[in-house]
Amino acid sequence: MTAVRVTTDADTGVAVVTLDRPDRLNAVDLAMADELGAAWRALRFDDTVRAVVLTGAGERAFSTGIDRDVVVPQPSSPYMQDDPLLRIGPKANDLWKPVVAAVAGMACGGAFYLLGEADFIVADSTAVFFDPHTSYGMVCAYESVLMAQRMPYGEAARMMLMGTAERLSARRAYEIGLVSEVTEPGGATAAARDRAAVMAGHPAQAVQGTVRALWATREAALAQGFAQAPHLVTLGNLPADRQAELFADRRPDGFRTR
Repeated sequence: MTAVRVTTDADTGVAVVTLDRPDRLNAVDLAMADELGAAWRALRFDDTVRAVVLTGAGERAFSTGIDRDVVVPQPSSPYMQDDPLLRIGPKANDLWKPVVAAVAGMACGGAFYLLGEADFIVADSTAVFFDPHTSYGMVCAYESVLMAQRMPYGEAARMMLMGTAERLSARRAYEIGLVSEVTEPGGATAAARDRAAVMAGHPAQAVQGTVRALWATREAALAQGFAQAPHLVTLGNLPADRQAELFADRRPDGFRTR
């Protein structure tokens, strides 16, 4: 069974990439990570596709990040880290067609690897954004770097440092610029497809050149932040068994939404 579905509309030039593990809240395992990379690379060479929508199956979550059942062996050096999520985004796979993320339900943790590489985000009113790393004794490194490029610093810091104690509502995400549009429940994907169809109707080279130019404004800061991330994670993370204890003790309803 595939974990990523790709559908294309020849009439509009829009492809929809769907994270398809709703029973796991679209959490990313190694198979999904590989499929996402393959999907982005395939879309690079499909000239019938001129814009892309990224969404998640089901109503509960866009994605809750890496699947906690995934075990990734790590090098002993604090300067190297094998993070499979670094390869799941469109920009990491050299795709310069515009990507609109459509978010419903939860988007948290490793979901920000994907949202951080989308060109803009449309959310329905059920969407909530949060990052659980610090609550479970983990350094939020790559996600912090990506979100600090998309949100005011204080808002990014608050979301990452508050952990599971707070969730950012779709409305608040819109107010601070993380989300560009809020729709009625269930309307994010349709709205994202409409926006993507507009971009797909423009000359492709002009659109893709603009995407590349926009991303160039962020690359230096991202590279600098990512360079610090591996040893910060190695130095700051609690041992895996202690993380598991904190995760087991979590209180699903112990948060506020603002």
